[in-house]
Amino acid sequence: MKFTFACKKVALNDSIKDYAAKKLSKLDRFFREEADAFVTFSVEKDHRCGVEVTIRGGNTLFRAQTEAPDGDMRGAIDGAVGYIERQILKNKTRLAKRLRSDAFPAAAPEDVFEVTEEKEFDVVRTKHFAVKPMSTEEAIMQMNLLDHDFFVFRNMDTEAISVVYQRKNGGYGLIETD
Repeated sequence: MKFTFACKKVALNDSIKDYAAKKLSKLDRFFREEADAFVTFSVEKDHRCGVEVTIRGGNTLFRAQTEAPDGDMRGAIDGAVGYIERQILKNKTRLAKRLRSDAFPAAAPEDVFEVTEEKEFDVVRTKHFAVKPMSTEEAIMQMNLLDHDFFVFRNMDTEAISVVYQRKNGGYGLIETD
């Protein structure tokens, strides 16, 4: 696994980065090819440590964002790695086509964590709507007016289908298609 580390509002020593690399390397068994891991460390004003992990393995993305109180960066790392592992195991039937199918254990120890596999995704509602050309600012305003968490629109500058969304830590995000 290839690692890229970033630090926001915190300077970390190599032991924390080595610890993260060691923990994330345990997920290598799920990937056919070498995966890329992008890890962002942060510390908030109230001394909460945050870790955001994004792993790209082939065409599949896994993302986890965890926080731990009182400067426990290792605990935040453990939480993020555990969350991604649970995501993989929960969806192992669907992911087996994209990841290494022989990497999935026959049975996980029950005392570690309980994972129940989802048999199928139930689509409970389908909506159809016209995607109108607008600016990013207009799309954010429309999203706020509808009180939604995201909004799909056609970017009038690039003519691409785009999505604006509200980020958990505040602000807005923009996803643009190619």
